[in-house]
Amino acid sequence: MRKFDTKVQHLKYKVLREVARLAWEDKLLENIMDIPGKLVPGNEPTMRCCVYKERAILGERVKLAMGGDKNNPNVIEVIEIACDECPVGGFEVTNACRGCLAHRCEDVCKFGAISFDHNHVAHIDKSKCKECGACAKVCPYTAIVSRKRPCQNACKVKAISMNDEKAAAIDNSKCIQCGACVYQCPFGAIMDKSYLVNAIDILKKSERNTRLGNYKVYAIVAPSISSQFSYAKLGQVVTGLKKLGFHDVIEAALGADMVAWAEAKELSEKGLLTSSCCPAFVRYIKSAFPNLAEHISHNLSPMAVLARYIKETTPNAKVIFIGPCTAKKAEAQLEEVKLLVDTVLTFEELQALFDSRDLDLASLEEGVLDNASYFGRIFARSGGLSDAAAQAMQEQNIDFAIKPVICDGIESCRMALLKLNKGVLDGNFIEGMACIGGCIGGAGCLTHGEKNKAEVDKYGREALEKTIGDAISVLQ
Repeated sequence: MRKFDTKVQHLKYKVLREVARLAWEDKLLENIMDIPGKLVPGNEPTMRCCVYKERAILGERVKLAMGGDKNNPNVIEVIEIACDECPVGGFEVTNACRGCLAHRCEDVCKFGAISFDHNHVAHIDKSKCKECGACAKVCPYTAIVSRKRPCQNACKVKAISMNDEKAAAIDNSKCIQCGACVYQCPFGAIMDKSYLVNAIDILKKSERNTRLGNYKVYAIVAPSISSQFSYAKLGQVVTGLKKLGFHDVIEAALGADMVAWAEAKELSEKGLLTSSCCPAFVRYIKSAFPNLAEHISHNLSPMAVLARYIKETTPNAKVIFIGPCTAKKAEAQLEEVKLLVDTVLTFEELQALFDSRDLDLASLEEGVLDNASYFGRIFARSGGLSDAAAQAMQEQNIDFAIKPVICDGIESCRMALLKLNKGVLDGNFIEGMACIGGCIGGAGCLTHGEKNKAEVDKYGREALEKTIGDAISVLQ
């Protein structure tokens, strides 16, 4: 049985599935307007105040499922019409205010934002409040609280604010495209653009073997896939991918082995390094700590390294990456990557792709996915990269004492980078993962949670007989 963490994810999936079905049949453009009515039949709304608004929002979801606003370089977009139910947020006085005589909140406010009514109950003037929180700190009743919208709470880089219509607005210069806001928005008003139609077009042209499509399509799958399709075996997922039209399925973990091997050498030569595997982490360094960019590993990510190998060894190959990460969609548009990776799908989108072709994964025979080592596979969770780098040093007889600082989530990354910036970091290798838990916590996962870590470790142990050197030897 298919499982999604939230009903918002399920709604998103249904839109993607319908778009995909029409795209396979070359009927998307002529039937695109029918999708909202199909998903919300009749005259009764199921989620919003009226059926007309509900269908209008679904229309915007369809646009995002087809690639979104081409003029907006960010892969994360706001559906403004869907963003109208959350409180504005900020500091508020609750009914715990006792109308005390001390008025500490008023005394500490430097901006004159605190006033009192005839019952001495405090009120905050939002036009004057600077959100400093000083009043909340001194209130003896803890009657002043900060209420932030879920998207603002989720965004640890402070890229989200409210526009004049009180809808969420994203500052593209700060956004690292991690998708945390996408997963946390309870109304699904923030979504990642989908390149599902692009992927279908690539697969269809390959199937038809036309003049434009005389190529093989390779799926590079992130190791966190082992925790996602719980209703089927991983081998059945591999077979399902081939039934969609993929020529072959290769583990991104093999690219992780390649990166670990090279990164171990780079670290020993430079003495200090920050990882380059997580595109959201790399973007965060470049935007928030540009002076530390020189320490970013010069290795491309496992996705890009493996895609480069495929294209160098297979003429006319097309590569589609499938994983848990919205930031990978942005990485695939970078100058150094866009010729290597043709498009990116999330696990959410892959589920929609399977169902758009009515594939029953649980009934399929099992294919084989056996390319990488244990260490490449555990890249999917926090700490895996550091373990792999240490193993790669050992296998290459590199005499260097790696001292990793493992960062689980962007707040942890920020603390490590602040210490590095001040010269007080107790370590020589920062493993940065923007998502909590690592890739297993990515916004494009079907499910999130501690169980995913256990599944990835179990999947890794199936390859314990392989060293990193063994894994990458087949590429030489």
